Amino acid sequence: MTAIFKFDGLLLILLLLICTSTFIRAQAPSLIDRNKHGLLGSFWKMARIGERLSPYVALACIAMAIKTLVH
Repeated sequence: MTAIFKFDGLLLILLLLICTSTFIRAQAPSLIDRNKHGLLGSFWKMARIGERLSPYVALACIAMAIKTLVH
């Protein structure tokens, strides 16, 4: 099965997209900010989630890392 059909894999992909979008927006804001609508607008939304909820996203990343190492 692919990772998309497993809940853990889907959560991991979502966390990685949030972290990556937030990092890209911190390094080059013009890449993310110019696309606020449509399909590419989802990266802008993920970057906003990463900025505003960064402690919770960090805790979720740590939890997924521990789960991956233990499993």
